[in-house]
Amino acid sequence: MTIYKIHENDNVAVAIETIPAGAEVCVAGESIKASDEIPAGHKMALCDIQEGEQVIKYGCPIGNAREPIKKGAWIHTHNIKTGLGELLTYTYEPAGVSEPEKREAFFQGFERGDGQVGVRNEIWIIPTVGCVNNVAQAIAREANNYVTGSVEEVIAFSHPYGCSQMGEDQEHTRQILADLIRHPNAGGVLVVGLGCENSNIDVLRPYLGDYDRDRVKFLVCQETEDEIEEGIAIVKELIGRAALAKRSTVSASRLIVGLKCGGSDGFSGITANPLVGRFSDLLIRAGGTTILTEVPEMFGAETLLMNRCENEELFNRTVKLINDFKNYFKSHNQTIYENPSPGNKKGGISTLEDKSLGCTQKSGGAVVKGVLNYGERVSTPGLNLLSAPGNDLVAATALAASGAHIVLFTTGRGTPFASPVPTMKISSNSALAGKKSGWIDFNAGVLVEDGTMEQTAGRLFDLVIETANGRKVRSEEAGFHDMAIFKQGVTL
Repeated sequence: MTIYKIHENDNVAVAIETIPAGAEVCVAGESIKASDEIPAGHKMALCDIQEGEQVIKYGCPIGNAREPIKKGAWIHTHNIKTGLGELLTYTYEPAGVSEPEKREAFFQGFERGDGQVGVRNEIWIIPTVGCVNNVAQAIAREANNYVTGSVEEVIAFSHPYGCSQMGEDQEHTRQILADLIRHPNAGGVLVVGLGCENSNIDVLRPYLGDYDRDRVKFLVCQETEDEIEEGIAIVKELIGRAALAKRSTVSASRLIVGLKCGGSDGFSGITANPLVGRFSDLLIRAGGTTILTEVPEMFGAETLLMNRCENEELFNRTVKLINDFKNYFKSHNQTIYENPSPGNKKGGISTLEDKSLGCTQKSGGAVVKGVLNYGERVSTPGLNLLSAPGNDLVAATALAASGAHIVLFTTGRGTPFASPVPTMKISSNSALAGKKSGWIDFNAGVLVEDGTMEQTAGRLFDLVIETANGRKVRSEEAGFHDMAIFKQGVTL
């Protein structure tokens, strides 16, 4: 396969491999001569397109022609521009999505005393403020020498916030920290505070609700003579208790998976993202939950999600989700559609619509069952939408804070980053999977070679279950654990 037409109504096709200028390619039974070199992942015009006319990909507009475009020409940022406006008025037009037939699936998880289930049995050290990041890291380094039983690792998560913040910005920091403290992938948590910060331990405790006092411990550095020595002693106690936990068979209806992409390319919307969408549908059939985020990368494809909302209340919440983020951009005097990134463009993505229509395919075809604010924990099984930016580390942390046990991260360019939970990298093309085998966990590039969607989605589903059972993803094997909180307000 040299070129791929995604939808029957498209007036562009995507080059699967670089097409030299003058080469003849066959699209839907028609022979077309490439008038320019078409790089792999980039688009070729299938007919003459007039200036101002819509360019169609995925069966939807991805922008308008800046100038007349001849059949066979390379279409990219030089001759296409976004067709998006700013705040829009939306109408609920239900898509009539049917509920899928249920199926059973299971994994081996850790049952927690509060009714949650985890896919890891780690000890987490969470600072309340960036001032004690190094203390937390020092405690973790030493405490890992005492790991035993079913405990897998002691991990300290650093961040620069917790003080010098105001209003909603401070509230978001407190909520994310509380969400992570309660996350079931941690068999024990040590919360390390300084003592004088805005989000000190006494302030943070009420955000935890009714927590397990044996599982969550606290250390205020200003109140102890040797905070590292005392921290190690507390973590040893947490390890001793968590080491007794055993995995047991759990229904996949209790599994929560976050959906994220980054460093996308022209193959992402053809291979990796639709594959993750098919996985999402499979997990939802098993009664499980998936969470889609990165709201700015829904712009241009938002109506596809809105019309899959289960009811008008969820539709209205999705409209607010979209418009709140647009207003966030405007309040900072920034262009709403300042996307895609340089790497996206190099990979063949030309406009935000082009990117969004590929990105939102990670949601599959399921009904939208929930819409979550930033920092809100998921409570409704099925497909949920989460308010968070496109930034990889911030969005993946937000998914973990909302309850995701695992994050599926599709990429066409590659990245080594991690998040507080296992972050599985899915490549959109085989070249990346071969080049970066230390980063990539699963290759979706086979879908433009010899792999079928059904078989490949089944393999991905099995790999996610294996990961839930304890199989480490590449970033975990490398010892990577990242965390990032959405900074929105002033710094004092």
